[in-house]
Amino acid sequence: MLLGLAASRRVLFVGGKGGVGKTTVASAVALTAAARGRRTLVVSTDPAHNLGHLWDRPVGDEPVELAPLLDGMEIDPARTTEEHLAAVRHTMRRLMPEHLSGEVDQHLELAREAPGTHEAAVLERIATTVEAARDRYDLVVFDTAPSGHTARLMALPELMTAWTDGLLRRRDRSERLGAALRGLSTDGPDDEPGADLTGRDRSQDRRARRDQEIRRVLVRRRTRFEHLRSTITDPRQTAFAIVLTAERLPVLETVELHRRLTGYGVTVGTLVVNRRSPADAGEFLAGRRAQEEVHLRTLREALPHVPAVELPLLAEDVVGPEAVHRFAARMRAASGRGAA
Repeated sequence: MLLGLAASRRVLFVGGKGGVGKTTVASAVALTAAARGRRTLVVSTDPAHNLGHLWDRPVGDEPVELAPLLDGMEIDPARTTEEHLAAVRHTMRRLMPEHLSGEVDQHLELAREAPGTHEAAVLERIATTVEAARDRYDLVVFDTAPSGHTARLMALPELMTAWTDGLLRRRDRSERLGAALRGLSTDGPDDEPGADLTGRDRSQDRRARRDQEIRRVLVRRRTRFEHLRSTITDPRQTAFAIVLTAERLPVLETVELHRRLTGYGVTVGTLVVNRRSPADAGEFLAGRRAQEEVHLRTLREALPHVPAVELPLLAEDVVGPEAVHRFAARMRAASGRGAA
């Protein structure tokens, strides 16, 4: 099922609790898709990036080749936030009077550390990545941050669209009120027929152009978030794979993440149970596997309709291209045996 999602979707999100192997699974899925002829981009959105560490090579904020038909990228939260604020500053300075530029800078400095600024910047980068990838890649695999951060990120497209809609409605009311007031203020006692109104006309023209530019910026932003939301909630285009280990806390967190994602309209296509203990490698590991079965029973009872694939516990660390290839081969073998 996991590889089937990668073969039939344009966007695949891989998420779950921290430390369960999300980056390894995302890379293996992306590598398999590329090996099957799909031009693929794997993107890390986790502030604590592991993509470069996994592939044992530098991976930065622009795509680099990891394997034939496979590129990788780590979204830099600090750079993304700075670029986001720089774009906002440029727009505000163009639209606001010159004497307010100091207040604009002060406001944006405060906004840099404000709650939600980082998430909004990363969300916009995800949106632009999905847009740009349409012509260049067949598949984009997002290696996401731990569950809570990712759940909030999935909720943001709808929230940002609603927020922008509210701003647009307020702009419309303000423009209508301004037009009415300007109409009432013309031809006052000092405005004789034929008086020179050029200065007033120029001021009103500048105000009108500013209002139109603000509207264009807001509409463009709303359109971007609407497109992202329609993409991530379209099961024909996008799916989410939750990675976990067969332990109590990851299982409970998976159930909660599934609830939140489906509540946002995101399709959870599969579960990936990573690092399953073998049953035939001594008494200790056999005991571990029996305990894992207890937790997986809870998972199956809570999410009976979500297919799952189990991946074995490995003796080696997955570091470097060859290790990623071996992990991908094991994943293909596990997927070939069918859902757990």
